[in-house]
Amino acid sequence: MYAILDIETTGGQYNEEGITEIAIYKYDGHEIVDQFISLVNPEKPIQPFVVKLTGINNAMLRTAPKFYDVAKRIVEITEGCIIVAHNAQFDYRILRTEFERLGYNFERQSLCTVELSQRLMPEQKSHSLGKLVRALGIPMSDRHRATGDALATIQLFKMLLAKDVEKEIIKGLIKSNVQKDLEPKLFDLLGDIPSVTGLYYIYKENGDLIYIGKSNNIKKRLNQHFTGTSRKSKRLQRDVFTIKYEETGSELIALLKECQEIKANKPAQNRALKKTVFPYSLYTEKNKEGYICFTVKKTDGRKKEIISFASTNEAKNALFKIVDKYKLCQKLSGLDTTAKSACFPYKLGNCNGACIGIETPKEYNQRATEFINHNSFNHQNMIIIDKGRTIEEHSAVLIEKGVYKGYAFFNLNYQVTNPEILKNIIVPMEHNRDIKNIIQGYLRRKRNLKIVHF
Repeated sequence: MYAILDIETTGGQYNEEGITEIAIYKYDGHEIVDQFISLVNPEKPIQPFVVKLTGINNAMLRTAPKFYDVAKRIVEITEGCIIVAHNAQFDYRILRTEFERLGYNFERQSLCTVELSQRLMPEQKSHSLGKLVRALGIPMSDRHRATGDALATIQLFKMLLAKDVEKEIIKGLIKSNVQKDLEPKLFDLLGDIPSVTGLYYIYKENGDLIYIGKSNNIKKRLNQHFTGTSRKSKRLQRDVFTIKYEETGSELIALLKECQEIKANKPAQNRALKKTVFPYSLYTEKNKEGYICFTVKKTDGRKKEIISFASTNEAKNALFKIVDKYKLCQKLSGLDTTAKSACFPYKLGNCNGACIGIETPKEYNQRATEFINHNSFNHQNMIIIDKGRTIEEHSAVLIEKGVYKGYAFFNLNYQVTNPEILKNIIVPMEHNRDIKNIIQGYLRRKRNLKIVHF
């Protein structure tokens, strides 16, 4: 079964496009058995050149359904189907990106009629949809609209199916996550593993747990283990007997559980998280003039750090961004060690002159303290809301008085807006230095997370 589709978008930067129109035709190889066509409100403006190309403008989309309104229908009509599109890589990427924004992992096999036509019709001068259908005599209307392009793709696909007598090329061009040349045992083990975010557990035949891992795509990650040539991959390929997995939806929850469970179980093939994973930390001290200074040092359990890092390079890069964001001084932060008077950013207008006493300690320390308070866990109460395991579900990570309490999954908003109710449904977890740093690192990387302070 095939889901032949076409998508029109707003245009714009890579992975920031929004869908404006979608047409999907479910095709059984003989006839269309179902269809879904809709304009979509992308909640962002359309690029002018796209308006000119498609005729779709912002006014047309104001009352159109948003993507989350049509997501369930898209899942249903494509279930069990191979996605077929002209330049399938583009359409499939756009769909996956939209679903990821909803916290849902949309996985389908895909087939590109551009690639297929290049193999089966090498004599054609162009393999763009417009020129190809004209050359083949396929009638086409509404060019650059989802319905017109999708219907033309169906007619093209019918011709390609007829040309592929041996069916070998179609089989070879179907994109799949499982690579070739896997041993039969490993191939069978991957059969029931889904392409979801979560944890996976690898066991030996005697029941010993030998490896715990996390991934945004468990099946793909395991496939990398089973086709890899590193010493660790070879050991896992040799010893694996069975695999279990736990879907989390949220990458943050997967990271937190991975850290805690590796420390608790100490699997033979896990090494990194047996020791602290953040050996360098950012500390503060006041200089003799009273300015707050930042320094990166080896993590000292006797002191309270602001943020911790996996390497000195990571720490230095983060500190440059912090200094720039809060308009602090590179010299006072140990980043400009060559300056004898003013630091270089002062000459560019990015430092207010604390390095040469122009800005008072009170004014400077106010911004430095703002950064410290924003990034320090001490005494903070918050709920971090993230993706769930389904479209309807979300996850929550609870921090109370600077201590990680655990995580929960919820469907109803009142469960998370009321901390007391949330406490009744959380899975309790232990707090430690590594856990705190994982959360801080995740918050730095993920800019669009919803955080509820209480």
